[in-house]
Amino acid sequence: MDFSSKLLEQAVAEMSQLPGIGKRTALRLVLHLLKQPEPQTQQLATALVNLRTKIKLCSNCHNISDSEVCEICSNPNRIREIVCVVEDIRDVMAIENTGQYRGLYHVLGGKISPMDGIGPSQLTIKSLIDKVKAGEVEEIIFALSSTLEGDTTNFYIFKQLEGTSIKTSTIARGISVGDELEYTDEVTLGRSIVNRVPFENSLKN
Repeated sequence: MDFSSKLLEQAVAEMSQLPGIGKRTALRLVLHLLKQPEPQTQQLATALVNLRTKIKLCSNCHNISDSEVCEICSNPNRIREIVCVVEDIRDVMAIENTGQYRGLYHVLGGKISPMDGIGPSQLTIKSLIDKVKAGEVEEIIFALSSTLEGDTTNFYIFKQLEGTSIKTSTIARGISVGDELEYTDEVTLGRSIVNRVPFENSLKN
């Protein structure tokens, strides 16, 4: 692809690094931005810089937040004794959209995947175990996607909790094996949270 401008070429090269964006789509987006009023483009640039420099991870649940403690954790109306364990922010958003869950979350930041070089130490598992041992939690809901990596992560955490009085449950299998939570419709996901089952039962399948 030949460019008449190095600045245009650089912008397209950066845009095309985004997931699902090829060179042609990147060019179309960059040309669209050039046609917009300059203040609008500046607002986009400022929003991206702020996203990268000002965003935080909640000190309690590791969710993405604008402040030290996220809005969910600081909400006095949430049930603090129930913690839903998820992979990332997309899963928090998916579950929140169901309107069926009023507890807190714990964002792991991924799943155990030896093939990808991701072990327990790369995730926020230790802080979750510390919460349980501190007596802050009565029930943990495993809400990782039903993939091999998700099941492995669930089982690892479950084994780490042996010897505690914590209740462990998992979302009901209305969600197909291999499905990611973010792509599950809200009704199915909501029912799977409400109709959660003891984690031990899932080990028998």
